[in-house]
Amino acid sequence: MKKEIIKGRFGEDYVKYLHPSGLKIFVYEKPDYSSNYAVFGTKYGSIDTFFSKDGGKNFVSVPEGIAHFLEHKLFESEEGDAFSRYAVTGASANAYTSFDRTCYLFSCSDRFYDNLEILLDFVQHPYFTEQTVKKEQGIIGQEIRMYDDSPSWRVLFNMLQAMYEKHPVRIDIAGTVESISQITDKLLYECYDTFYNLSNMFVCVAGNVKADEVADFVDKHLLDVKPVDIVRGEFNESEEIKQSYTKAYLEVAVPQFCLGFKEKCDQPEKTAQQRVEMGVALEVLAGDCSPLYKRLIDLELINDEFETEYFTGSGYACVMFSGESQEPQQVKEEILREVNRLIDDGIDSQLLCTAKRAMYGDVVRRFNSTENIASQMIECAMFDFNMFDEPDLIANVTEEKVIGCLKALCEEKSVLSVIAPKN
Repeated sequence: MKKEIIKGRFGEDYVKYLHPSGLKIFVYEKPDYSSNYAVFGTKYGSIDTFFSKDGGKNFVSVPEGIAHFLEHKLFESEEGDAFSRYAVTGASANAYTSFDRTCYLFSCSDRFYDNLEILLDFVQHPYFTEQTVKKEQGIIGQEIRMYDDSPSWRVLFNMLQAMYEKHPVRIDIAGTVESISQITDKLLYECYDTFYNLSNMFVCVAGNVKADEVADFVDKHLLDVKPVDIVRGEFNESEEIKQSYTKAYLEVAVPQFCLGFKEKCDQPEKTAQQRVEMGVALEVLAGDCSPLYKRLIDLELINDEFETEYFTGSGYACVMFSGESQEPQQVKEEILREVNRLIDDGIDSQLLCTAKRAMYGDVVRRFNSTENIASQMIECAMFDFNMFDEPDLIANVTEEKVIGCLKALCEEKSVLSVIAPKN
């Protein structure tokens, strides 16, 4: 097994192993901590609905929501479910599916290797039947209807559906009631055999452990499988948006909004440098210390629910502003006005320095939590970068690069989604 020790400027390091199967293993030792956190994940999410597992010779199309469905079913086995096994060891376990990944995780303070064995076991041993699939369709159908009534969920997906015409990022992660009705046990096995191949997976561990011991333990509990040559389908998404405004009504006290700016994707995924540059740009534009944020608060156009995000993954990129406001359209106008001002007048050097320091502080604080460390190692596994590189990436962001990022925020590429009170 290939081993690489990655050292950082904080006097700490983590170890990356590349298993012969292609599995990536990351271990961050925190000897003074009492908690341990472990993740077994795969680069497979809700957007992976069109793919080939033979290098592009034959493509398969599967129902929307199948990645999330598979995550639910993988906890089950003929003997019971994994949560019952974790209840015996005392670990706290969970899982999640996003647009581009599915992760199974646990945290514990003792019996770490017992818990790791459970994790490695149930993720590698799927058990799907026609009967259990039909049962789960009803359960997830209820979950989908529940999210349909969630304002924060709906305001996001209404925006994405107005922004994207073809890319599956526009579809709810759980799919639709109609799409999940098409899922079968055979399709679940097809997706599992493709994306749950070790060459497409990663293990991330942070806590009071020894790196080599973790790697040896994982190695002994891996199945012998041949690598799969996965090719993800392209969706030929237009650079243009579908519509600039969408509005729906739900039981909310204050209107919620999500303002998105569609960005061109010249490559399958944005680099770490590009994501950091946009992060600094958003901090300059609308961070807590920015003139825009102060003005929006003073005008009572937003409250402390206001957030910014660079939402990006395979084949999609979008800058988002979200929160609560009685005047979402005015918030949009103020944001665009400030973008144009910064482009025309330039960026105050002190503001840029403050924004970079704020991001640097977030990076440093991340290393105080095993959960946050493991989450960052997942990003390293997904996008193939060094988690200690971020401070240098932040330091290299210049005024010119920030202005370049801001130029992508133009009105013709914007979508405003609003959830208004029913009354």
